[in-house]
Amino acid sequence: MQVLWKLYDRLVDGMALTAAILLVWLMVAVTASVVMRNLGAQPFAWLFTSTEYAMLYITMLGAPWLVRQRGHVHIELVTAALPAPARIALSRAVAAACTLICLYLGWKGYQLVQTNLARGDFDVRSYYFPRWLLTIAFPVSFGLMAVECARFVFGREVMHSGEAGIHE
Repeated sequence: MQVLWKLYDRLVDGMALTAAILLVWLMVAVTASVVMRNLGAQPFAWLFTSTEYAMLYITMLGAPWLVRQRGHVHIELVTAALPAPARIALSRAVAAACTLICLYLGWKGYQLVQTNLARGDFDVRSYYFPRWLLTIAFPVSFGLMAVECARFVFGREVMHSGEAGIHE
């Protein structure tokens, strides 16, 4: 079982690395587009479209890793005022709610992918791109975020530290 968890962890790390690489691409593409415009040239249509796709994938691919790192925005003001047993119980309850919400959104994303496949939907702005290649990010990402949240429900660590303020 430990081997499976290590493989899973590497998958989430790989997704985060891919998001980081796409962030670099976003910087290059936007800079190239601005330079082309300033030189009087029309930027390539695919350049703009690829930045839109990159923003979606950056968000979706990086989100499970961010959950694992407790990097999503949450306020520790309430948990800092609670005694440890109450803080742990509240944190696990919040993580359980997050797990259920992610599972629901993952299911809705799966249904969207199925609809895209059944209809043969394409994004046809600058080139024909199967829409399911965009929407597949939803069930994958929300499914993995559900796993990460569930780790806070059932694992040794909890989502909330109980320390108010910035600790970096």
